[in-house]
Amino acid sequence: APAVSAPAVSGSAGPVLLGRAGGWRVTTYYTALESLYDGELKAVKGCARFHCSHGRTPLGKYPEDFLKVVQMEGSGRITGGPRRGRYLNWSHSVGFWLDDSTRDSRGRPLKPWTSAAADRSVLARGQRFAILGCGRDGSGRPIEPKVCAAFRGARWTVTDLFRPGYGGENHADVYLGEEKGSRLSESPFYTTLNGATLGPS
Repeated sequence: APAVSAPAVSGSAGPVLLGRAGGWRVTTYYTALESLYDGELKAVKGCARFHCSHGRTPLGKYPEDFLKVVQMEGSGRITGGPRRGRYLNWSHSVGFWLDDSTRDSRGRPLKPWTSAAADRSVLARGQRFAILGCGRDGSGRPIEPKVCAAFRGARWTVTDLFRPGYGGENHADVYLGEEKGSRLSESPFYTTLNGATLGPS
């Protein structure tokens, strides 16, 4: 059965929780920065504007490793050439497109350390939540205290929905923003919180 999206009280004196304590998996996504990648250049076709799908317009050439991250994370900022400063976005339903911002599924810009995604059966669009407990990483180790403090200090809002069947029960995906001086995939913040605890915010 899907996880409950309405608050459930865990004990009369305990905090109000979403779902059960330690019952969540929280993953992260981000916007790639082209300048951090140096793979072989590959030509891309898609939509030259927002509100279009599966276009065939040439969108330029980009490092292959950058494109792989864009397809996994959903967006990347272009840092060179005539399209510098624009975003190369990607989704299963649209393909690649050029844009002036990152986007959630309703077309609104993503907000770092605020925007989140979930299955609609788990958390409704617009649901606000906080991470009360971080659980452990993919290797079973406790999340580093400074990393956990950052996740706990944020207040998230579900603005995106997974494609049906891709999110899974008790799964939320939180947006960390754009890469800065190094690849986020090498950062301790690019992690999975297994056994996390969520509460309404």
